[in-house]
Amino acid sequence: MNVQHGSQARVLACVLAAVAVAFTWAGAVAPAWSAARGMTRGVRPPGAGDASVIGVARLAGSWGRAIEVPGLGALNKRDAGVVSVSCASAGSCAAGGYYTDRRGHQQGFVVSERHGVWGRAIEVPGLGALNKGGNAGVSAGVGSVSCGSAGSCAAGGSYADASGHSQGFVAAERNGRWGTAIEVPGLGTLNKRGAASVSSVSCGSAGSCAAGGSYADASGHSQGFVAAERNGRWGTAIEVPGLGALNKGGHAAVTEVSCGSAGSCAAGGDYQDRRGNQQGFVAAERNGRWGTAIEVPGLGTLNAGGYADVYSVSCPSAGNCAAGGDYTDGSGSGQGFVAVERNGVWGKAIEVPGLEALNAGFNAEVDSVSCASAGNCAAGGAFGWPYPLGFVVSEKNGVWGRAIDVPGLAALTYRPIAYVTSVSCASPGNCAAGGTYADKHYNDHGFVAVERNGRWGTAIEVPGLGALNKGGFADVNSVSCAPAGTCAAGGDYSDRRGHYQGFVVSQTG
Repeated sequence: MNVQHGSQARVLACVLAAVAVAFTWAGAVAPAWSAARGMTRGVRPPGAGDASVIGVARLAGSWGRAIEVPGLGALNKRDAGVVSVSCASAGSCAAGGYYTDRRGHQQGFVVSERHGVWGRAIEVPGLGALNKGGNAGVSAGVGSVSCGSAGSCAAGGSYADASGHSQGFVAAERNGRWGTAIEVPGLGTLNKRGAASVSSVSCGSAGSCAAGGSYADASGHSQGFVAAERNGRWGTAIEVPGLGALNKGGHAAVTEVSCGSAGSCAAGGDYQDRRGNQQGFVAAERNGRWGTAIEVPGLGTLNAGGYADVYSVSCPSAGNCAAGGDYTDGSGSGQGFVAVERNGVWGKAIEVPGLEALNAGFNAEVDSVSCASAGNCAAGGAFGWPYPLGFVVSEKNGVWGRAIDVPGLAALTYRPIAYVTSVSCASPGNCAAGGTYADKHYNDHGFVAVERNGRWGTAIEVPGLGALNKGGFADVNSVSCAPAGTCAAGGDYSDRRGHYQGFVVSQTG
């Protein structure tokens, strides 16, 4: 596991390299896009952080200046980054990620914001003791940190044990204090071949959370798991019910979980069918019990090219969720989709309205979905190859509008090259998005854009990030908006030595 895969900033160079590959043989566009996407995600422990924060107020205030995460520089001897941010209320957030210690080992950190002031980053308590193999971190998914209420959060990721095998961990914050990281109960028993990780956590309330990810079974096949926390105590990890029956090809994983309330969650990800095609699935937890995983309704029909995945799930309330991801059409091009659950029943996946017109037959994907209430969501991602551009699309009263390129983003970028990595909604029609763009010198920068009253405003470079980003590689990896209407974002940048550092930025006023 390498949590640095969470930074799309570092991947734009990979995209540019893949462009050359794309033109070396006919029909190589889709494979090249998939290769670039693989560099951004690894096996995609991605997700929303919890990006599905429920809100009742309109987004207000302006973005402050990005700052290096306090105390992270003292921990970090080479490369670090923020991979996930979650806000429970205005000025009360948490973030997590990775850093490199003096021995060159990768470690995980967390940091909390109180009353609008970010505290000092700390190594996840107890994680160093678990991490005998020297490769740990909060997973590279925007949903790997989640806050159920102010000062009550959870984080998940992986570490390398003494044998060098990858194991999954969770850690909980209670009353503003982070407790000791533990291996997910029961996951070691499932993980026969030593390749497990928590990709996503989500908290429906303080002390009631869910986690999901993957492990390698006795045959070396990748399987998806879920685990639940009840009243502050984590239960035993289980294989997602029914996923093994779908996963005939031996490659499955939970990419994201989202909880609408305690004991009512959803999970999404991918599996490989008997023909070796990759398909997307969803599974639901009701009253604390996980139901059987199903292929996303209608996605198999869309997925004529045999490569589909659920990248993001968001549940604003029990039984009401949305999911997004991508599939490959009959011509071999990637397309972005959304699917909606209403009152416990998943509807058919649809191509994002208007995205094909933007995409001009090339490649597109939905990377992040966030719902403020049932039927009121937003999604974002990227379209176009070999020069992708970020897009956003909004759902209002159960109807998805048409996708648009993020206003002003094409003016910031070059050719263009830009991605939306994270979307979060505080209330219906009031959301924020963040990601990466490349300038004419192919230096990468982080941006944010805000939707107010259903209208997306102009993307801007994160204030102050350019001053930090002396090495020319910066990215917003995660955005989270609290119910009170303010948001926070985090990511990484490269300093003058070319080392990566983590930053946070908050809205003010």
